[in-house]
Amino acid sequence: MKIDTMLLGLEDAGDNARRLEEIGLDGAFTFEGPQDVFFPLALAASATTSLDLMTNVAIAFPRNPIQLAHQANDLQVLSHGQFSLGLGAQVRAQVERRYGVPFDRPLARMRELIGALRAIFDCWEQGSRLDFRGEFYQHTLMSPMFNPGPNPYGKPPILLGALGPQMTRLAAEVADGLLVMPFNSKRHFHERTLPAISEGLARANRVSDGFSVIGEVIVCCGRDAAELAAADEATRWLLSFYASTPSYRPVLEVEGWGDLQPELNAMAKQGRWDELPSRIDDQMLSTLAVRGTPKEVAAAIVDRFGGHVDRVGFYTPYAVNPDVLGELVDALHGLYPAAAVGARAVEARAVGARAVEARAVEVPGPATSGHVDPTIRIVPITGGSIRLGQLLKLADFADTGGDAKALLEAGAVRVNGEVEVRRGRQLCDGDLIASGGNTVKVIAEREAD
Repeated sequence: MKIDTMLLGLEDAGDNARRLEEIGLDGAFTFEGPQDVFFPLALAASATTSLDLMTNVAIAFPRNPIQLAHQANDLQVLSHGQFSLGLGAQVRAQVERRYGVPFDRPLARMRELIGALRAIFDCWEQGSRLDFRGEFYQHTLMSPMFNPGPNPYGKPPILLGALGPQMTRLAAEVADGLLVMPFNSKRHFHERTLPAISEGLARANRVSDGFSVIGEVIVCCGRDAAELAAADEATRWLLSFYASTPSYRPVLEVEGWGDLQPELNAMAKQGRWDELPSRIDDQMLSTLAVRGTPKEVAAAIVDRFGGHVDRVGFYTPYAVNPDVLGELVDALHGLYPAAAVGARAVEARAVGARAVEARAVEVPGPATSGHVDPTIRIVPITGGSIRLGQLLKLADFADTGGDAKALLEAGAVRVNGEVEVRRGRQLCDGDLIASGGNTVKVIAEREAD
């Protein structure tokens, strides 16, 4: 199970990202707040070696597909293939009144925007003619001067943030993954989100193996009464803000609290913002967020998502102690291998448990069909490929992302006999990785079974 959290700051975003990597986080994301969503990720990309980076989310409609494509392509290069473009529609009031752009027919507009992005990426990757003609976007010119050409790390994945069933179905139809809205509950996730994913995949005749689900959750965590009190206060404020928004009322309705939304909305319109958090009682707090000690929060996350997600994203609307975050990461990694079930369980167990199977490897010789080298270990992977930074941790060459970075910078890692310093180097079936006198071989899951 891969675990992500918020990347805060602007000029210190690189340092913050490095600390998250050292704690053991797998990824970091930005969101639309007081800073732009893209700039901090550029700083994070240059400061880390194995941290996955994503926008979560970039509001789509105020931006043009060409602009988004260039930003995503550049971050994919800077991060050595570890960037994902997370897009979201936001709500009508924010898009029309804050950004000043149309919000009409958001589902059709989002579908077309993602189609335009794919056409642009195909033009750059394959050299095909750009000829996208839609109702909202038309892109028919790509002069050589403006064409960056094929990305050495491939096209960045496109993720779509969603809460309601229609946008969730759309994500399963056209995107590479779903960012599950953090204002949620176990019941809403299972009764509304999962069925919508299945419907969307069926509509597009897709299978779940090629579609990622990132389960986001608001975390209210502390090791003692003082830490929990600070977390409670900030979390109640965030929950009350979300709950005042009409678009998020379905989550409250599933839990029987639908009448709370118009009440909070009226208070917000009257400028009574300071009063909103008091309307979030303890039951709402523990239902809409996950609350408790690191071990209790980890157990609550497993209970909410089970084996239905590929990644978990933490939202912490307060300054969380790094030690608390580290304990939460360790607790979740410890629980998820036993809890994961279904199609996503294989990867969750393998990554969560850092499973590296020691086997004899048949190494072809120059004049024989092969000989057995018992010193090489097998590293089973799923998905066909894995980044070098991730492999170094999975194979126990490095305990943290910081350790992996140090090995790479020191030139202490060889891939197929050659020194490799790129953390985003994609490793495939059969690749040999050596460091510190030890060698492992990457084997795709079908060969490791």
